[in-house]
Amino acid sequence: MISETHDNYILLRDEYDDISGFAQFLPTIFDQFEGKNVIVDLIQYTDATLTDLLLFLALSNQHRSTKQSFVMVNAALSIDEIPEELMVVPTLQEAQDVIEMEEIERDLGF
Repeated sequence: MISETHDNYILLRDEYDDISGFAQFLPTIFDQFEGKNVIVDLIQYTDATLTDLLLFLALSNQHRSTKQSFVMVNAALSIDEIPEELMVVPTLQEAQDVIEMEEIERDLGF
C-alpha cells in the first residue's frame, strides 16, 4: 500500500493490482487512518465492478461513523450504478472537493 498524508486527508493506493486483497487489508490497518479523512485511489481498476467496490462498504461505514470522510476514486462505473452508501467519484480532484464540502457540513453541524 502507498500512503500519502495531506493537510486534510490521507490518500491510500494499492500497489499490487489486487482490489480484493486491498479491500481486505485496509481494515487491518484502520487505526493508522482512524480520525482522518481518507481517499482510496482505485483509479487503476478500469474494469472494477460494483461487487469490487462493495468490498469497501463495511470499512466505509465504519470510518464514516467516526464522522470522517471516506471517498473512493474510480471511473469504471457510472454514478447511477453506485449505491448512495458509497462515495465514489471519478477523479482525485473531485474526491478532494467532497472532503472539503463534508468538512464544511460537519463544521456547520449537519
